Amino acid sequence: MRISRLYTPLPLTVGQQLELQGDSAHYVRTVLRLKTAQTIILFNGQGGEYLCGIHEVSRKRVIIDIQQGVERSVESPLNITLGLGISRGDRMDWAIQKAVELGVNTLSPLITERCVVRFKENKKQQRLQHWKNIVQHATEQCGRTILPQVNAIESIEHWIQQQSGLKVFLDPEAEQSLAELTPSAGHITLLSGPEGGFSEQEREGAVAAGFIPVRMGRRVLRTETAAIAALSAVQMLWGDFL
Repeated sequence: MRISRLYTPLPLTVGQQLELQGDSAHYVRTVLRLKTAQTIILFNGQGGEYLCGIHEVSRKRVIIDIQQGVERSVESPLNITLGLGISRGDRMDWAIQKAVELGVNTLSPLITERCVVRFKENKKQQRLQHWKNIVQHATEQCGRTILPQVNAIESIEHWIQQQSGLKVFLDPEAEQSLAELTPSAGHITLLSGPEGGFSEQEREGAVAAGFIPVRMGRRVLRTETAAIAALSAVQMLWGDFL
């Protein structure tokens, strides 16, 4: 029987008890419906995980016994940064979820000229927290022990100036393919556009900042497909898909 995994931001130490709070306690109590003496795996995103026993479950509290530390990593040797042009609703959610499963380390939601989504300032934090929740749940589901970093929403113009490693952006008009390139020190930065693609000014700005345009085959891919296809390709070429 598979043991459920749950992320907690709290410190984890073998031999101690931990009281889960908020959504985590609700999940154990109401969704998983775990009982006293049953088992759960906790991790805090810093590496490794912990085998735990349920000490108490009640309406007021959920108490966990931290029983055993397990040294385990399923991280790719490739360090992947993804700049993702913000797309509408489920498309963005789906791309973020799959990016986590495919091993992305750092993710930045980007405002571009052709983004069809426009946020009022008071909604940015709400949307960012929504994406962080998706990252957390995807990390729990896929077995990773390192929680990918989700950066604040920012403009593509600012983001491209801060990046390092092998820097590429996905462009159906490009002539080069990923297979013709080589990552720098095991680090690759991918830039993927929104539904409308990049403007000419954004293309020029990315090239000026050291980004290399690459194509993903001869067909034009939808925004959510392009990012996932690129992540799969770099893991096959230089990561852990071999």
